[in-house]
Amino acid sequence: MHTRDSLQFALHAVTAHRLRTVLMLLAMAIGVAAVVVLTALGESARRYVTGEFAALGTNLLIILPGRNETTGGAPPLLGETPRDLTIDDALALLRSPHIDRVAPIMAGSAPLSYAKREREVTVLGSTAEFAPVRHVDVAQGRFLSPGDPHRAAPECVIGHKVRDELFGAGPVLGEWLRLGDRRYRVVGVLGDTGMSIGVELDDVAIIPVAGAQVLFNRQSLFRVIAQGRPGSSMQDASADIRRIVRERHEGEDDVTIITQDAVVQTFDRIFKALTYGVAGIAAISLVVAGILIMNVMLVAVTQRTAEIGLLKAIGAPGRVIKRLFVTEALLLTVFGAALGLVLGLAVAALLRRLYPVLPIAPPGWAIVAAVGVALITGMVFGVLPATRAARLDPVTALSRR
Repeated sequence: MHTRDSLQFALHAVTAHRLRTVLMLLAMAIGVAAVVVLTALGESARRYVTGEFAALGTNLLIILPGRNETTGGAPPLLGETPRDLTIDDALALLRSPHIDRVAPIMAGSAPLSYAKREREVTVLGSTAEFAPVRHVDVAQGRFLSPGDPHRAAPECVIGHKVRDELFGAGPVLGEWLRLGDRRYRVVGVLGDTGMSIGVELDDVAIIPVAGAQVLFNRQSLFRVIAQGRPGSSMQDASADIRRIVRERHEGEDDVTIITQDAVVQTFDRIFKALTYGVAGIAAISLVVAGILIMNVMLVAVTQRTAEIGLLKAIGAPGRVIKRLFVTEALLLTVFGAALGLVLGLAVAALLRRLYPVLPIAPPGWAIVAAVGVALITGMVFGVLPATRAARLDPVTALSRR
């Protein structure tokens, strides 16, 4: 029997039992579509997060007070440290030829009031360098004035959410508001910036770092962000930071340094692992679909016993019978995989239109893997029914026993 005859025979068998065929195609299609959609979501999350971090620059170093080795865990953000990280420590980092800018940061919360409106906000104390280092967008006015970071000018920059709740549609630039027990003049309003250094910048007030030290009555910085010079090695910059800190802290290496590219690589590995995990879970549905095909084909062998006996009676060898049933299983798998691929790509395109901020698109390896696993599954689980059909005795099969 020629290949064309085998395909025609298998196609006739598939179309003769439409309900059974539709159910098997649906099972295989759902499995393939699940792999495509879930990997598209995982990959889009990975691209979005790493893209957001990369947009801030991969030449950033975050210096935190304290060593993570002293606590055996994550870098301490609060609590006791061997030495305070001060403004002078931050400025001293500029002695390194590998450091371009530094932005000392203090963080806390305080009541912010204007007229008869008041609310609690996150307060960041920093310098004019914070804006270029963190790529902060100022929608109205300007950022903090440059100058001596030890001097506290009475000015602040607020997030657009704070602006909307305290000022509404009224004028904001040049207005005076009260932060804690001190008055500040609004010189700028941030755009829709989102998260930065773990703080929602839409709901924040930024003041000079010296003013934050007075407001919170402490000298130690929350952290320091340093920007490396273009072309400089982050390893060299990190080594210089440790050297300078040791010189200022009596030989103590008591800071933790996190590089921005290390953070990006960490998130990239995490989301890749999650994508592979959900792809593996979705692939289980392909195995289930393969088991369904095997069971239905076993039933088909029983229902078509007389047909198999007739083929053997006219001289069809066992390998031909086996090839016919394997071809039928393969046709079901190919059609099901193609339908699932179209369905998965359509769902991914719909999600991309609904959430344009996410680059939702399945990775190429996921499409190849989904279709490949579907074909292998269909072939593997189609062999058992085909083997059973090939071993039927022609006389017994013709008598339908």
